Amino acid sequence: MKAVLVERLGGPEVLETSEIPVPTPGAGELLVSVEASGLNYIDTYHRSGAYPMRLPFTPGVEGAGTVTAIGDGVEAFKLGDRVGWVDVPGSYAESHVIPVDRTVLLPDGIDTATAAALLLQGITSHYLATDTFPLSPGDRCVIHAGAGGVGLLLTQIAKKMGATVFATVGTEEKAVLAREAGADHVIEYTREDFQTVIERIIGAKEIDVVYDGVGAATFEKGLDLLRPRGMMVTFGNASGPPPEISPLTLSQKGSLFLTRPTLLHYISTPDELVRRVTELFGWVRDGSLQVRIGAEFSLDQAADAHRALEGRSTTGKVLIRP
Repeated sequence: MKAVLVERLGGPEVLETSEIPVPTPGAGELLVSVEASGLNYIDTYHRSGAYPMRLPFTPGVEGAGTVTAIGDGVEAFKLGDRVGWVDVPGSYAESHVIPVDRTVLLPDGIDTATAAALLLQGITSHYLATDTFPLSPGDRCVIHAGAGGVGLLLTQIAKKMGATVFATVGTEEKAVLAREAGADHVIEYTREDFQTVIERIIGAKEIDVVYDGVGAATFEKGLDLLRPRGMMVTFGNASGPPPEISPLTLSQKGSLFLTRPTLLHYISTPDELVRRVTELFGWVRDGSLQVRIGAEFSLDQAADAHRALEGRSTTGKVLIRP
């Protein structure tokens, strides 16, 4: 079968398609024919070595497809089931072995492309808005990269929670998408200083929470927007990791809260994974959550997909198709 292999760390050029044996599922595992794999920033961190992986490896931590073989002890799934998975490295491939505790059954009305586009970024958006800082009606939040995969989903969920959303984007095209997702105020950070614009609209230190997946370029100004006892949620490093910060700085800026959540700790049990995904699928099926697939690439084009993502030229979700 074909799969993308990383045999040395580096830029997108290290992503090469190779022929490897079809794997065999072990106890508690499924073999799945991959129909779509989701592209995420964590894939670029694995490829570059920012998040260490043992070489060689196949990137991609989420996807969706059809069960083609079943390991011992598996009772919850059968041959032919349509499934999705998350937090399982190795998804840029024609087939993939996945553990059942990271697998969800796809209901009618959710196709495999939508599932692959929704799982990691949808679950991330869900836990950010419902658990990390549970939004309530009237809360004011900043969402950076508002036209990205997480940004568009998180904006829609934040509006469902009754929050006011300030979204930052890089282009007018992305601004249109953020507004369509429901953002109340959209700031093009390439044209205007987002801190200045937000303070002009609501005043200084009036934001309840900043959801920051960008990192270095936005972190410090985001802190200055927060109200006393507000929360900075830094969950990604699209522009590089945020600077180190002294706990005393949080005190001086208003007894602020700072957290760096990760998906694994918010799907720590199969029940929690299923609970989050069930709610997300329900919102998609009733039309209250739109999933935007911005681009699709083949396995042979994985390097181009990484270049597009790191160049911040993508919108919504990018899929890798076998």
